[in-house]
Amino acid sequence: MEINQYLDSTYLKTPSQSGLTEEQTFEKIRELTDEAIKYHFKEVMIRPNYVKLIKDYLRSKNSDVLVGTVIGFHEGTYSLEEKLAEANQAILDGADELDYVVNYEAYKSGHLDLVEKEFVEGTKLGLDFGKTVKWIIEIAALSDDQIADLTAHLWKWAQENFEEKDFSKIFVKSSTGFYETEGGKPNGATFEGVKIMLENAGKLPVKAAGGVKTPADAQKMIAMGVQRIGTSSAKALLGKGESESGY
Repeated sequence: MEINQYLDSTYLKTPSQSGLTEEQTFEKIRELTDEAIKYHFKEVMIRPNYVKLIKDYLRSKNSDVLVGTVIGFHEGTYSLEEKLAEANQAILDGADELDYVVNYEAYKSGHLDLVEKEFVEGTKLGLDFGKTVKWIIEIAALSDDQIADLTAHLWKWAQENFEEKDFSKIFVKSSTGFYETEGGKPNGATFEGVKIMLENAGKLPVKAAGGVKTPADAQKMIAMGVQRIGTSSAKALLGKGESESGY
């Protein structure tokens, strides 16, 4: 199985989180991008402040690797106005894909109207500019029933507000990789969680992010129906290196 084009090669740590300088962080992202070019990965997934630099770098290399970025990351509790402003700037900077974090705390508190509004407006902004949009529901913060319900709501709202031709560009994504769990529980994609997402996402594609560590894991996720995998260990998923700890 050729899995290269399923992989979003990801680096989302800030300098303060990694203990690196700004310059060292950018160098790490550039190395990630070179690796994506070499192995023909679908995308590099990076923080918004690096989008323009990396998009320009990819153009200089005549590469078709996409640039994705995160919006409202990682807590998801940014206001709608803040999320739209961040997304709009990312679009101006050349982002191809926007991975929004759902305000899952609002969802858990019963504020479905707020979550629906950000989904509709955030998705519309992306689609209006020809971008793919992904919605991170943070499955580690949800019960199985909540994973099913929130995924089903995203599918329902997509049907109510967008055309069928748009569905392939509206993903449901599992995780940020930054949610802090207790007792060593996984904070990324699990086979059980992703199965629930797939069962409730309708015609929306699903992205499994974080926790996919081996080529066998990746192949199983794809066989289940996942259309994209977010990972900081993309090279390892090709069987060409060891998986890094973390995302």
